[in-house]
Amino acid sequence: MNADMNVWGLIAEATLVVQIVMALLALASIVSWVIIGAKWMTLRRLESRSRQFDERFWSGADLGQLYEHITGEHGVREGHEVIFEAGFREFERLREEQRINADTLAGGAQRAMRVPLTREVDRLEQGLNFLATVGSTSPYVGLFGTVWGIMHAFFALAGVQQATIAMVAPGIAEALIATAMGLVAAIPAVIAYNRFSNQVYRQEVRMDNFKEEFAGILYRQARRLQEG
Repeated sequence: MNADMNVWGLIAEATLVVQIVMALLALASIVSWVIIGAKWMTLRRLESRSRQFDERFWSGADLGQLYEHITGEHGVREGHEVIFEAGFREFERLREEQRINADTLAGGAQRAMRVPLTREVDRLEQGLNFLATVGSTSPYVGLFGTVWGIMHAFFALAGVQQATIAMVAPGIAEALIATAMGLVAAIPAVIAYNRFSNQVYRQEVRMDNFKEEFAGILYRQARRLQEG
């Protein structure tokens, strides 16, 4: 019998509690990898779209044309795009209402950009709490399965006159599998959480900086309108 068959056999013969622990850890690991894959694609796409938008924005393009280009695109807008859209839309709305005061125009646009910024950060942070929970609790869940399995193995020796290592080895081995599964679930989750948290923080800083820079541009434009 090979090692793989031994492992599967030990899992199949484990006590119900240990099997439940293993199933929970396996499920947590699968969900973690789904979140990791989805978050990786989301952050990669956001990085690419933000870079493309920054190139258009800082190239000196007309803000009105850029707004029409963004709102005319199909699909979900994200990152700098949604912040720019919200700020410029509010700026134009206030200007159409003949509120030419520069502080009113720029201040209104800046306030309008806070909501999409917060929503973007919340969207990027979705799933990170689950990764943190899996990373911090899986080793302990696996340890619980290990302790339970070892305890069950020793209880089986109560009615035995002469105990040997061969009698407790299967029980201890199946229990240690739970610990291994806990680590397999926890390690990728911890690594991914740390990496993605750092990337989300960097994106939040970049979006907040863009909000402030764009508000300054709108303020200067509003000043020209006020003086004109």
